[in-house]
Amino acid sequence: MTKTKKEKVSADGEEAAAADGNERSYHELIANVNPIAQPLASKKLSKKLYKCVKKAAKVKNIRRGVKEVQKFINKGEKGIVVLAGDTLPIDVYCHLPVMCEDRNLPYAYIPSKGDLGSSAGSKRPTCVILIKPHQDYQDAYDECVEEVSSLPKPL
Repeated sequence: MTKTKKEKVSADGEEAAAADGNERSYHELIANVNPIAQPLASKKLSKKLYKCVKKAAKVKNIRRGVKEVQKFINKGEKGIVVLAGDTLPIDVYCHLPVMCEDRNLPYAYIPSKGDLGSSAGSKRPTCVILIKPHQDYQDAYDECVEEVSSLPKPL
């Protein structure tokens, strides 16, 4: 029951470990997606959304988490809502797409909440993020809005 020191891994060993197991492909991530995750962003759109989230996080222009996103949607804030498709239980955030449709906000699901959290600069997984428009990344934001809006909505 005594504490043991963990061996320090060299930088080369960390890179090899990251390349081995932590990086999963898009198709592996899709296998864990919820049945309500519609419209699901394509691999290309997911990358664009991650980049947009990263740019928005740099200028602190995002809302993160179910409570915070829900509060600001109710207040009438505009932006793109990005939901993680692998969140369980579904009841945690299944009301958000309805709220987005009522307020004409574009929304899309991406396969991984871990990737969504890390793109927002957090060590914790995040299941919902609201990206607000800003001058610094307006081109990327407009492109994402256009593509997310063109995704087919569920029935």
